[in-house]
Amino acid sequence: MNKLATQIASELVTVIDDGTIPAALGSRPFDAEGLPTKKKIIVEKGRLQSYLLDTYSGRKLGMASTGNASRSVGEPPGVAPLNFYLAPGIRSAEEIIRSVKQGFYVTELIGFGVNMVTGDYSRGATGLWIENGELSYPVEEVTIAGNLKEIFQNIEMVGDDLEMRGRIAAPTIKISQMTVAGN
Repeated sequence: MNKLATQIASELVTVIDDGTIPAALGSRPFDAEGLPTKKKIIVEKGRLQSYLLDTYSGRKLGMASTGNASRSVGEPPGVAPLNFYLAPGIRSAEEIIRSVKQGFYVTELIGFGVNMVTGDYSRGATGLWIENGELSYPVEEVTIAGNLKEIFQNIEMVGDDLEMRGRIAAPTIKISQMTVAGN
């Protein structure tokens, strides 16, 4: 189903893929098919604006490539992000933590648990428990779960602390509701 131009996330969400950021790990002048890379807004204020496409997937959708072809040695091209990130917001990480009465600050995710058909999401996580706006104690071996459609809509704060340490990055975010389970 075509979701272009529809609201898929909170209005606070803007997602960018930019292969032109100087010295960033995913930057390159051309993709694996020789097409130039560029800055692309994928989601703008929660509305899906573009897909990541190579020539093949673009042709299947009746659209042009976005310059996101990627290739491994001996493999045909596929689609991959370049420097893919959630644009920073206006809140500090400290301000976001202070706004949480009781919650979980995730520092690491474990495993892979996304159903790409239904959007159901379930991952192991470690982090710190938040009580009355303060990081209280470490937590490990818990599961966080929800549905991606709801998770994206439930983003209610976006931090200003984006650091591009890899090809995919995001600042601190506050999700109003998710399931946290563990011992």
